Amino acid sequence: MFGKHHALTEDFPQYRDRIAQLMQNDAKFAQLHAEYAQIDEEVFRIEEDIETPSDEYTESLKLRRVALKDELYAMLKED
Repeated sequence: MFGKHHALTEDFPQYRDRIAQLMQNDAKFAQLHAEYAQIDEEVFRIEEDIETPSDEYTESLKLRRVALKDELYAMLKED
């Protein structure tokens, strides 16, 4: 199929160290990252036909994943 994981460290390799730092020192970042990873895994399972929810549910997951990635990226760019 076409499932692909979208790990932050793969999508933003230039921030690999920053991601590790924030995961240890920023509870909000860690919580958002955990939610992002959980949604990413769920979308992957849907795209691989392991799970088959409605199209509306799948689209809502994808929109939430994008919103989380935007928020996490903004946090990564902060000094």
